[in-house]
Amino acid sequence: MRVVIQRVSRAEVRIDGAVSGAIDAGFCVLVGIEDEDSQEDADWLAAKIAKLRVFNDGEGKMNADLADVGGRVLVVSQFTLHAKTKKGTRPSFIRAARPEHAVPLYEYFVQACERETGQPLATGEFGAAMEVDLVNDGPVTIWIDTKDKD
Repeated sequence: MRVVIQRVSRAEVRIDGAVSGAIDAGFCVLVGIEDEDSQEDADWLAAKIAKLRVFNDGEGKMNADLADVGGRVLVVSQFTLHAKTKKGTRPSFIRAARPEHAVPLYEYFVQACERETGQPLATGEFGAAMEVDLVNDGPVTIWIDTKDKD
């Protein structure tokens, strides 16, 4: 699994003009799933996201996590995170998982994040054409791939 995490002061996702999910301060998490990904990957990522200390503490240092600041999470599926761009100028998405594998794992990841954060998540809709509107706070943007857990 591959995620891009953006610390936000607010974020929302719209489908056909209607808001599907919205949060104030917290993380907007774009998640891409490939065939090799498993529930263990989802659990590891959810725990990492919940404890990621990138919010300012009382001294202005990036030392606080979501719980410390009362932050929420917006999760948006994004298969394009697995784009291969080595050849030519048209990306290949062959590494992105097919829906029969990706949808259940995406749903499991959302549940794992809810379990780890103790908060209900806001989400988009898997496979839908979505508009994501956010204010990146910092800016702070972090990329994590479960295939590279160093």
